[in-house]
Amino acid sequence: MSRREKGWWIVAGLLIVVYALFPIAWIVSVSFKQASDLANGQFLPSVFSLTNYKLILTGDASSLFLPALRNSFGICLIATFISCVLAMFAAYAIARLDFPGKKFILGTALAVAIFPVISIVTPLFNLWRNIGLYDTWPGLIIPYLSLTLPISIWTMSAFFREIPWEMEQAAQVDGATTWQAFRKVIVPLAAPGVFTTAIIAFFIAWNDFVYGISLTSTSASRPVPAALGLFSGASQFEDPTGAIAAAAVIVTIPVVVLVLLFQRRIVAGLTNGAVKG
Repeated sequence: MSRREKGWWIVAGLLIVVYALFPIAWIVSVSFKQASDLANGQFLPSVFSLTNYKLILTGDASSLFLPALRNSFGICLIATFISCVLAMFAAYAIARLDFPGKKFILGTALAVAIFPVISIVTPLFNLWRNIGLYDTWPGLIIPYLSLTLPISIWTMSAFFREIPWEMEQAAQVDGATTWQAFRKVIVPLAAPGVFTTAIIAFFIAWNDFVYGISLTSTSASRPVPAALGLFSGASQFEDPTGAIAAAAVIVTIPVVVLVLLFQRRIVAGLTNGAVKG
């Protein structure tokens, strides 16, 4: 490319970055604003204040936010772990075994993944209340599996198909059983795909709002997205925008940390899954 073309590409890249990061920068700025600065229209706060962070961490809103943060971590980690374990076995069977209905299973998984959540919340709400799963961790973990498991199967099956079949056969020739070959050969080779799938599944569960707000009623199992919708100001005339922005910043930190820690594995996993042959 010529120097002029490179310059245009750099300008276009900068515009995309600014467009993507501006909402995040705005939320961070709002989180440091006082209530009197929220309607002034300025991007930066006139006085940087930690009032909103104190409100959700040690103030009146801490009793709503901190239990929700604990619930989100626990529920999403458990749902992600179960989803990845089940998806590994399912993806291995789809990639390695030849059985009737394999394409139907993949198609069904895709259909479940794109099925509108709002359409099943009401019957699930009634069912959970009847069997005692309403407002419990299992009552959210099970629906979260319906969100994370289909995409996990689709993602992992692509990685397992890229692993050479001869490596597993060589392990079996050396005396390894099918389970030992899977555990000691296939799973380590598919580690980038497993990490990529786990992070995607965690993000899906972490960002869910519909299940969280519909299947919980107390802080015993309410996740963070549902808790943010219940924030209120000090009075009926005060908007809790600053507190919600501060909570959103804190909730985003684990996502950013996960991406930074496993960035190489995510890139390696997505690259390996995209290569054919």
